[in-house]
Amino acid sequence: MKTLISLLVMSLTSAWGARMIFSEPPEAPRVEPQHDRQSRLAEARTWMYQIDGLDAPGAVEALAASKYPLLVVESGINDRDAGKEEARGMVDRLRRLPDGHPRLVVAYLDVGQAETYRAYWGKDWRGPRSGKPGHPEFLLAADPDGWDGSYQVAYWDKRWQAIWLGPDGVVARLAALGYDGIYLDWIDAYTEPSVVAAAKRAGLNPAAEMITFVQSLREAGRRICPDFLVIAQNGAGLIDADPARYIKAIDAVAFEDTWFFGEGGVAWESPRAGDLRHQDTDPDWTPARRLKQYRKYQDRGRPVFTVDYCLKAENAALVYKEAHAAGLRPLVTRVSLSRMTLTPPPGGGR
Repeated sequence: MKTLISLLVMSLTSAWGARMIFSEPPEAPRVEPQHDRQSRLAEARTWMYQIDGLDAPGAVEALAASKYPLLVVESGINDRDAGKEEARGMVDRLRRLPDGHPRLVVAYLDVGQAETYRAYWGKDWRGPRSGKPGHPEFLLAADPDGWDGSYQVAYWDKRWQAIWLGPDGVVARLAALGYDGIYLDWIDAYTEPSVVAAAKRAGLNPAAEMITFVQSLREAGRRICPDFLVIAQNGAGLIDADPARYIKAIDAVAFEDTWFFGEGGVAWESPRAGDLRHQDTDPDWTPARRLKQYRKYQDRGRPVFTVDYCLKAENAALVYKEAHAAGLRPLVTRVSLSRMTLTPPPGGGR
């Protein structure tokens, strides 16, 4: 999903035109006595996901006051005009539950697409047009779901990966700020036609390259924090490409739209913000088929979180009932992800 916020991040332009953030090396993370993050993730049965609207009055305070043991948020450090202290301040406010126990705070990252409002978007960058790549040439095609200013990328390109990896990369800085892990969006980019075609031209396997990229992202975080978490969103079929290697690269998975989806780019109040069903237009997209694929992760010991987009209470109730029966950790909210949900899980985190 996309965020249209600009929380506060300082940016510098790299030698090849991309903007990078913060010139000083990452600070050492502050270590607290607590049992390991993987165990806490395994125990988390409810969660909250908000990547837009975090600069609205009271938004961060509402999340801090909630009882959700896992929060997925837009950190802001990868956006233009944001500052490290504000990004640190947000994670510091969220890292404790109201009862004082530690909470997992995980940073959302879209690693399969480039977005024009991000700090790395260089002044000379331009999006693809008329079926031709943009500049840099790893910008392949516009977002297929209608999110404006977002572009598919050749994620195996070293220039793209340099934004995220290395001692000054985004992942290392998030770990140094105290985030417990990263939540990776657009893992399913390996199936997009523009990406498949670019990989073929380069003589690469797009699924294998995505697994390698996820492994590298994990390693970048763990060089700073030994139990840094990786949660991969979507791309349920990626496990079939190399089950052993992919499972080792992730700590959990999350999947959108198992039962209901929303139209990309619409506002929170839009009637198209949820309650839509893929199976109405694609008979192969059914909850039963998807749940069967999710079991491959469950059988290998990985927690499976789900997020569906609904406005109607009866649809939310259906999702929670069927998801819990399948052993999932569900959330029902709206597609803009710009507020805390109005349809929390039974006994939820508020």
